[in-house]
Amino acid sequence: MENNMTTGNPGKLIVRFTLPVFIGNVFQQFYSMVDAVIVGKFVGTKALAGVGATGTINFLIIGFLLGLTAGFTVLTAQKYGAGDLGAMRKTVASAAILSLVVSVVMTAASVIFMKNLLRLMNTPEDIFDYAYEYIVIICAGIFAQVLYNLLSSVLRALGNSRTPLYFLILAALLNVVLDLVFIVCFHMGPAGAAYATVIAQGISGAACLLYIWKAVPQLHLHKGDWKVEGSLLKTQMRIGFPMALQYSITAIGTMMVQSALNLLGSISVAAFTAASKIEQIVTQAYVALGTAMATYCAQNMGAGDVQRIRHGFRSATILGSVYSVVAAVLMVSVGHYLTYLFVEAADVPKVIGEVRTYLICVSVFFIPLTVVNLYRNGIQGMGYGFLPMTAGIAELVGRGVVAVIASWQRSYVGVCLASPMAWVLAGALLLWMYFRIMRNLDQNPSA
Repeated sequence: MENNMTTGNPGKLIVRFTLPVFIGNVFQQFYSMVDAVIVGKFVGTKALAGVGATGTINFLIIGFLLGLTAGFTVLTAQKYGAGDLGAMRKTVASAAILSLVVSVVMTAASVIFMKNLLRLMNTPEDIFDYAYEYIVIICAGIFAQVLYNLLSSVLRALGNSRTPLYFLILAALLNVVLDLVFIVCFHMGPAGAAYATVIAQGISGAACLLYIWKAVPQLHLHKGDWKVEGSLLKTQMRIGFPMALQYSITAIGTMMVQSALNLLGSISVAAFTAASKIEQIVTQAYVALGTAMATYCAQNMGAGDVQRIRHGFRSATILGSVYSVVAAVLMVSVGHYLTYLFVEAADVPKVIGEVRTYLICVSVFFIPLTVVNLYRNGIQGMGYGFLPMTAGIAELVGRGVVAVIASWQRSYVGVCLASPMAWVLAGALLLWMYFRIMRNLDQNPSA
């Protein structure tokens, strides 16, 4: 099921690659969405707020590792596009070594400092215990998350976006069953939701590993592939760590937003949590398009076809913009009715107004979000690790400034507008980078 993206119609290839990734991302979001639904329905609104209060911390930790694994496999896609399977296997082995080391360090650090971080973020006392017990279990299971993300990134580097989807669907269904068993039957509360998520993620990772062993002989690593090469590790770290820091910088900005939100009380936190879960389902299309562009650009960069990369960006931008208009109309008109999925019926009147406010604020800025995902991932796929990170700094500035103002004013609308302002700043900077990079490549094709 591997897919060479260096030949054929760019638009069709991107759509064909994007659809399975989109469905897979939705199912991955299903993990946290099911956690929120079941916790909100069977434990209560405060427990829902507690789980929601950890969302940005979860994004900080897991996002860092997700960016790292995606960055490590950029070279895998480039070597595959160039037809050098021996070098491709070496990139997989070194990516596995680097991922294991970082996972151990991140697990230890996140568990040790979690309470201090929750305090720093002004987590309300009435939801603090719920938040801590949920996030510390998620952090203890970091290795399960890394296993799946690394192996799925390797498969996608070879153009295979369908197989990771199948395992995610299986894991998502298992997550639902385990949530119900742990929370409804065993009354484990948010801790049960966290255990269900970690177990489901671990199973999806193990399934990916088994599939590679059985069905992808190109990825069967030989003893010589595990020989550490300093130059290869250095190149992967040069690409991977900026991509990881990109996620972390974004997460730091969202943590600032969460801190401002926490000052408004647990009801606003619950509303924001429910609304963000609704938004995340819709916006997974942008994440999927970005993933497709990273693989597409990496393979074609390896093949040396700059003009084809330009055509891919054009096709993906049109696709993303059309989707943005349709998604915004749906979110503004009917999106807030999904609030009933997350909270008890008696609490819906307390939060549905703020849910609708959030959805309106973000929906009208979906086109800038399209630009951020497409051009950041595409530029990274071309091998430019540092430049897109500067766009992350622009996001941090945008979120941070608006979050500080919102906290001063105790403004819920201000909190909701923090991310859209970040998208506008980062999108403008990424477009400038893209045109400059392409101009330089036209003038100096060997760069």
